[in-house]
Amino acid sequence: MEMREKTQVMNAEEIRRALLRIAHEILEHNHKHIEELVLVGVKSRGDFIAHRIAENLERIENIEVDVGAIDVTLYRDDINLPRDADSDEVLYTGRTVRAAMDALMDFGRPAAIQLATLIDRGHRELPIAADYVGKNVPTSHREFVRVQLAEEESGVDSAIIYERDGE
Repeated sequence: MEMREKTQVMNAEEIRRALLRIAHEILEHNHKHIEELVLVGVKSRGDFIAHRIAENLERIENIEVDVGAIDVTLYRDDINLPRDADSDEVLYTGRTVRAAMDALMDFGRPAAIQLATLIDRGHRELPIAADYVGKNVPTSHREFVRVQLAEEESGVDSAIIYERDGE
């Protein structure tokens, strides 16, 4: 199946600003219990996002927030099915989030779970909504959003919509 680049929906500056805004929103919503906050990113890009949000929180309020990462591969209910799944920084069907919540519960019962995502593209299969969204990007089922982060081999931050040809 051929894929073609359709459009860039976020550049490095837009990603930086979105993560800064999310950090401010997290502070506003959690100001009474900020010392109890732990950011957990879903591997492999979600952990980079969590670290960036933690760095923003430190710059804004001079607070240090614990950051962790989880691998949800074994918690997925669709691991053997062909799928266009959620990724760790793009919210789509909600299945990755459900798997992440299951994984978190194995570590104990958190007081609360809040969800932050860089991009929400819609098309939920489960009743899951993000508390903090960098950008809403409506897409068709033929499209997918690929996020690249500077921490990876590409060395750049961007979010690009790709479209499958021939479907």
